[in-house]
Formats: sequence, C-alpha cells, structure tokens
Amino acid sequence: MKRLIAAIAVCAVAVPAWADDALLEETLSFTGEIFQLQTGVPGLIIAAVRGGESAVVGVGEIAKGGPAPDGDTIIGVGSLTKTFTGLVLANLVVEHTVALTDPVAPLIDLVDVFPDWDGRQVRLVDLATHWGGFGRELEPVDGADKYSDASFAGNLGADALLFEPGGGVLYSNIGFDVLAMALASAAGAPYQDVMQEKVLTPLGLSATSYAAPQGDNVMMGHDWNGNEMDPGDPIPNRFGASSLHTTANDMIRYLKWNLDRTGEGAEARLLSHAAYLIRDGLDPVFGMDESGHMDAMGLGWVIMMPEGDRPLIIQKAGGTNGVFSYLAFAPTRGVGVYIAINKFDFAAGMEMAEVVNGLIAALAPR
Repeated sequence: MKRLIAAIAVCAVAVPAWADDALLEETLSFTGEIFQLQTGVPGLIIAAVRGGESAVVGVGEIAKGGPAPDGDTIIGVGSLTKTFTGLVLANLVVEHTVALTDPVAPLIDLVDVFPDWDGRQVRLVDLATHWGGFGRELEPVDGADKYSDASFAGNLGADALLFEPGGGVLYSNIGFDVLAMALASAAGAPYQDVMQEKVLTPLGLSATSYAAPQGDNVMMGHDWNGNEMDPGDPIPNRFGASSLHTTANDMIRYLKWNLDRTGEGAEARLLSHAAYLIRDGLDPVFGMDESGHMDAMGLGWVIMMPEGDRPLIIQKAGGTNGVFSYLAFAPTRGVGVYIAINKFDFAAGMEMAEVVNGLIAALAPR
C-alpha cells in the first residue's frame, strides 16, 4: 500500500497547483484503478474537491454484471451518518433549541431513570463525541426485537455506562442513536424530519435520505464470500448512528460545504468541526483509529493533527450491508476526498482510508 501512495504522489506532483476537472479526474482514475487491482473489490467510486474544482470516478461494477458506479449511484454510507447527526446538534445549538452541555436524561422517555455515573450526567456533547460511556452495540433483550424501543430501554439500565462520561472514548452506535432520539424530542418532530429541515435541505443534498434505495443505479454490497447483501428497509431507531443513503455527487456538495470557511452555516460548521476533547489523558480510547490515528473528536468527526507532509484532516468512515465509505478533508487546504467500495472487506476498508489520507497529503501538502 505504501507503493500505491507513492505512485499517487508522483501522479499528483504532475498536477498544477489547482487542477482543472480533467487533471483531478486523471489523478482519481489512477488511484481508483490501482486500488481495485490490488484489493479485488467488485467496484468503487472516488470523488474529490480541490480549490473549488471537483471530479468523480467510478471503477468496476455496482453489482455483478452491472455498470460502473457514477456520481448518481445510490450508496449506503453507514456511520458517515454520525457526522450529519453531529451537524443536526450543531444547528439546534445555533438556534438555541439545546446547548451542547444539556443533559440527555430529560429528553429521553424510554426509561424512568436515565443512567449516570455517580451523579455525573450524560450530556449531548458526550454522545456526539463517543464520550458518553456507552458500549458499542445493543445487547440482546429477551422478547424485544433489536433496535426496538424495548431493546433500547433494556440497554439503558442503571449499569449501562462502562466508564465515567468524559473520562474516555469508546466508539458507540448506541450513543448516536440515543442522541438522535434526544434531538428529535428537543425539536418536537420525528428525527428524519429534523435531519431534512436542518441539514439535507439547506445543504442542497437532494439525493440523500433514509429511504430504502430504489432503481437500477444502486451500489450493491457484497459479503466476504462475494454474495450480494440486501440493504433492506430503514430502521427508525438507527437514524442517528447509521442508515443514510447518498450519492457521490451529494458527497461533493457535502465536502464543499464543509470546506467553506465563511459562507452560509458558518457557525454550525465551526461547532461541528471543533475539537471537544483531546486524546491525551483519556482512558479508555477504543475503536477510533481504524481510519487513522484519532487525536481529537468533533461532533461525529475524527480529527487527525498534521503529520509530516500531511495537513490536518477531519474524517469519518462508515460501513453497512457490504459497503464501506470514507470521507476526509483538509479544512485549511480546500481539499477533500470521498470513496466507497462494495465489498465487506475490513482490510480493504482500512487500506482505502490510508490511500485517501495519502492522496490528501499529495494534493495539499503542508
């Protein structure tokens, strides 16, 4: 993989300081084709923004015997949804509907007593930064379907917290799903409507939603044996941690919005990107480094401090139903990249993040 990053760097060096679409597309084509050859994934799509210019390149197949993915291919982005949930929180803070330090307990009616740690209450910001003390996934509850209200209630007992909120970081899908429930309660509307009103419509992300993907242009995930995986219908209580579907073209719009420094939504953007906790001194720190070393946490975002020629990067990975995605950007350099592959392959998922981080370093060196 280091050879691939080196080759990308050679290709990128030949690109002028702010490449036009054709030259940026050439770089992405080279990157995507070599990555598919090395990993054997059925298909992938890679998109990038640099200095306001953008390009999208699809390689391989969206499904067996299908066409190559394109900018309008529908893609399940899994845990990239968490960055959108963080942005919902940021917008509600800007509107003074909630504060980052508001306790979660008054907003959750699934249980009579929301868990705390010797009186230390879980706050909204704790959930948005994996700082809340919850485990990663729901444990089975007798007689309850997973992700049902009863399932969440059974996981929010007195001993639900594994460590003191604010003491460590443990990647938690539970925390983000509970966060979505709390934000819906605070806004007085179903969470999917809050997401649409506060984030998707203002950012112009018309192809992004919780709806089950339809049509012939859907990136079909594959399991470790190469079998196609049906994404199924959306699960309401998973709206905070996962479940969004989007396209590479919408991810270009999302990257451009996140790279904007002063335009509309600037206050929410700053809240979203801010570093709310630094890694030093946290215990535990678990589940945060698969896509690059976590140095700090934003609202759903993993923040990586500059290293060598690589600038500061804000990033998030996601995986669902045999599709892995990764989105990363250098906010001070105007560069961002999105990539998705359609095979349940953890090694390839980690490699694609490494490649994208290297590509950002090549396109926007310090």
